Amino acid sequence: MLHTSYAPNWYQHHLPVLKTLVIKHHYQPHIEPLNFLGTIVMMSDKICNDICEVNDMLNNVSTTGNDNNVPICANCGKEGNDINNICNKCKMVKYCNAACKKKHRHKHKKDCDRRVAESHDIKLFKEPPPAEDCPICFIRIPILQTGSRYNTCCGKVICSGCVHAPVYDNQGNKVNEKTCPFCRIPQPKSTEEADTREKKRMEKDDPIAIYNIGNYHRDGRNGFPQDMDKALELWHRAAAELGYDVAYCNIGIAYEFGQGVEVDEEKARHYYELAAIGGNATARYNLGNKERKAGNIDRALKHYMIAVRGGYADSLKNIRQLYSDGYATKEDYMEALQLYQEYLVEIKSRQRNEAADAHEQYQYYK
Repeated sequence: MLHTSYAPNWYQHHLPVLKTLVIKHHYQPHIEPLNFLGTIVMMSDKICNDICEVNDMLNNVSTTGNDNNVPICANCGKEGNDINNICNKCKMVKYCNAACKKKHRHKHKKDCDRRVAESHDIKLFKEPPPAEDCPICFIRIPILQTGSRYNTCCGKVICSGCVHAPVYDNQGNKVNEKTCPFCRIPQPKSTEEADTREKKRMEKDDPIAIYNIGNYHRDGRNGFPQDMDKALELWHRAAAELGYDVAYCNIGIAYEFGQGVEVDEEKARHYYELAAIGGNATARYNLGNKERKAGNIDRALKHYMIAVRGGYADSLKNIRQLYSDGYATKEDYMEALQLYQEYLVEIKSRQRNEAADAHEQYQYYK
């Protein structure tokens, strides 16, 4: 065993070698790089802090040279399959018991916070899931609200082009009565009938219907009483239980502007991030604005780029402004223009253009 009086010199001399061994996992049966860990508790606090980094790196690495990794306590160096007390935050470091976890906390905190932040950013800036296509023409649904319509009869979101296009029966005859382009059920003749259908959709756990009725409670319209608590309850149900990311964005807006709740910037950011991860471009744009306001231009630019890719035109304007102010490069602006052009190519169609030309309620891009 290494003598404690030589530990500082030995450690300083062999630290690069230890790191190399850890990174490359080049362990041989006759090499036992953790033998020195048994003496850590007898060393000074300074040496313990210095070795902490290596100790964390060696976590879950086998020292026997076989393929079965043996868990290692990050505090005392003990090995064994019973080392299963995991760090609650980063989930990457193990301990033999709660006492070791508590003793190691102050040494591990900095690396733990860094790992959690890095992991969060990877998830936050990951490419969002692809946008849905219209179930009739199979072309991407535009992000602009007037570019699509939710149908309370079947729960389908239909693009403006297919909504405006004439409907034909099985014999190819044009149907004069206004019907749903997808299920062919006649459209509701009154707001009351539409609300009744939407309530039925809500009972079937349709997230869009739940979200819409939440909006009605927020605004006190369509015969629903104004009740912000009820609106938040429905948005949480649509988002958390059914994965409708737009509802998370509404919750974020509520906390940012104090709609029915106390203003809470931290919670607003949290819900914007949940919505952005789910693919909501509005929430992504809002996050970009927050980062820009805080002076985090690089992070703001990342958010704006993802929002532009999702079709959010105002993000393109903000990137252009950053370029004009010298905070973004020409290449950044050119990339944003290309991303928005790619979005337009994906959503454009002759049928949608005809609908937009016929009435402004069918406009589907800015």
